[in-house]
Amino acid sequence: MYDKTILEQAKALRSGEISSLELTKIYLNRINNLNSEINAFISIDEQGALEQAKQADQRLKTADASLLTGIPIAHKDLFCTKGIKTTCASRMLSNFIPPYESHVSEQYKQHGAVMLGKTNMDEFGMGSTNENSFFGKVKNPWDYSAIPGGSSGGSAAAVAAGMVAAATGSDTGGSIRQPASHCGITGIKPTYGRVSRYGMIAYASSLDQAGVMTKTAEDAAIMLSAIANYDCRDSTCANMPNVDYRKTINNSIEGLKIGIYKDHFSSGLNPDIANSINTAIAELKKLGATIVDIELPHSKYCIPVYYVIAPAEASSNLARFDGVHFGYRCDNPKDLQDLYIRSRNEGFGEEVKRRIISGTFVLSKSHQGEFYKKAQQIRRLIKDDFIDAFKSCDVIISPNVSKAACDLGVMKDPLSMYLSDLYTLSVNLAGLPAMSVPVGFSGSRPVGMQIIGKPFSEAHLLNIAHKFQQHTDWHQQQPTISEVID
Repeated sequence: MYDKTILEQAKALRSGEISSLELTKIYLNRINNLNSEINAFISIDEQGALEQAKQADQRLKTADASLLTGIPIAHKDLFCTKGIKTTCASRMLSNFIPPYESHVSEQYKQHGAVMLGKTNMDEFGMGSTNENSFFGKVKNPWDYSAIPGGSSGGSAAAVAAGMVAAATGSDTGGSIRQPASHCGITGIKPTYGRVSRYGMIAYASSLDQAGVMTKTAEDAAIMLSAIANYDCRDSTCANMPNVDYRKTINNSIEGLKIGIYKDHFSSGLNPDIANSINTAIAELKKLGATIVDIELPHSKYCIPVYYVIAPAEASSNLARFDGVHFGYRCDNPKDLQDLYIRSRNEGFGEEVKRRIISGTFVLSKSHQGEFYKKAQQIRRLIKDDFIDAFKSCDVIISPNVSKAACDLGVMKDPLSMYLSDLYTLSVNLAGLPAMSVPVGFSGSRPVGMQIIGKPFSEAHLLNIAHKFQQHTDWHQQQPTISEVID
């Protein structure tokens, strides 16, 4: 049953073929068999999950049940969950138990979903490989010697390995789309502001966005529909009505105009990825789509712009972790200054410290105009490029990454990790929705295609992805994990 989609599981629950308690036990057993190797989960709430499953079984007997009632899911470990440890994969928060629920986890609770646990990630969302975790690296279920991508690598690996039906993620510069691509699953980052960030521990507040990771586009539509609603607790949350994204998922895509920026398919792109995406585009053309050439002239600046703005916001957001208010505190400090210095030095990992330092530098009085203000000006130009491009096309298709998942331990140089974000960063800088859809393999490692849309066009993206998946089977491919005892 773990290889079924959310929709298939929901039908089985309603027909009485299986109970939520039985389904939850199947997933918990699979997690127990796999997690010691893959390390997708930081914490597992077995007792809480079984209790939620029992409640879901009662609810399924009533008219109050939703499609998510009784479905086992997991949350990336930066969504605060009341009474359950939320660490951000950092020593700084290794024992933090929130007294409140995030908007995202709260909404899934209300729908009756069963929360199995919290998934591993790059510390505070900073990284593209999921090797920057205080709780250890995550392995790709398709190849244990490969990265799963980051920072939502734990969620992606858990879905790909059948350890959970679906999982939440967050995307600041590609952290849903890249791991979705590397793990062969579907992942969507909504428009900035479409999903409330309340209770989501911040990395870069103007870029962070909650999203979902699933097997299929239809499952993503079900998951996103539950959380894409207005929340007054987040001042950046868009005041828009709730949307059932499944309502338009079967619409025809006849006449769809796909924008292609040729520089995204230049010599720096792995041929396997280029071929897979071009084959996918050819399939969309069979369904009635046409191709339009576009220009995104300022997208080449997205890496330096992002790595000025994001660290600047991180240095501000992470200032609260000082060893006084909450979080990790060093032993036997000599004085207040020693407490601050040692608590932050011991509590944060190397990549987090690197970004805090660079962020503090670009915000300093003597450099703010030279770096931070200039980056914000270029950010506006990047967004304007997309506005102009969408005058002639409906969506833009590009790679998520330049090559399939690399081996663990290969991306040791921070610069090479930053460069891997080339195709995804501009979407966050412009606040647009985008998703990754499986389209093939490079060797034994999955490849995904990025679909970028106009603001608040999530329904259109999910429609395109679903129509593509109705005519292909890449999303149905699953890794062979022989050591599992079912």
